Amino acid sequence: MAIWNPWRGCHKKSEGCANCYIHRANSRKGINTDIIYKTEEFYKPIEKDKKGNFKIKGYQTVFLCFNSDFFVEEADEWRKEAWEIMKTRNDISFLFLTKRIERFRIGLPDDYTDGYDNVTVCTTIENQLRADERLAIFKELPIKHKMITIQPMLERINILDYLDSTIECVIVGGESGNNLRPLNYEWVLDIREQCIEKNVGFEFRQLGSTFIKDGSTYKIARQYLCAQARQANINYKRV
Repeated sequence: MAIWNPWRGCHKKSEGCANCYIHRANSRKGINTDIIYKTEEFYKPIEKDKKGNFKIKGYQTVFLCFNSDFFVEEADEWRKEAWEIMKTRNDISFLFLTKRIERFRIGLPDDYTDGYDNVTVCTTIENQLRADERLAIFKELPIKHKMITIQPMLERINILDYLDSTIECVIVGGESGNNLRPLNYEWVLDIREQCIEKNVGFEFRQLGSTFIKDGSTYKIARQYLCAQARQANINYKRV
């Protein structure tokens, strides 16, 4: 999967951001993540080589704003052009996550109407408060491809009322790092059952470094978080 960061930097938005891995990594490097800036790769998807071919090959997924939030406030003046680039590269599938879904309509192109076929928007939630706040908005937005990420999952969450045929997948995971908030496997299984009931895809992406299962607490090394989630073999593909 290719990555496109038209801008970098982000502000902590809610409870799930408390131990943000990007803020932690940047802090170790002496970088202030709260400074938002347009990057030199802003036009990366439409850059061409000497033969006139796009440098980013088509028919693949591009992860957008890996080091930021597509709807962060400081990017308002750049966002419309970013949408235009995605429209131009309709041979690429763009995917981005956001905690700012309430800002979705700011900077939309005039011809957006009911959404672009090649864009997947993934709203992230972490607890019941943010689920009710963001998913009520998300449900009403004109987006062709929708996903929900519950990562880090901080408590048991009920999203049943927000799951319908427009949601393609729900992804669940915990926090990685030392002495961080735990992920309880019972919460994960509960979300899975909700997805199965509404025939929505489900993916267990990673354990938490602190992981609770059957009443016991385990410390899991970072390199095993995703592998052990896959080994649980509880993913669900909608039919």
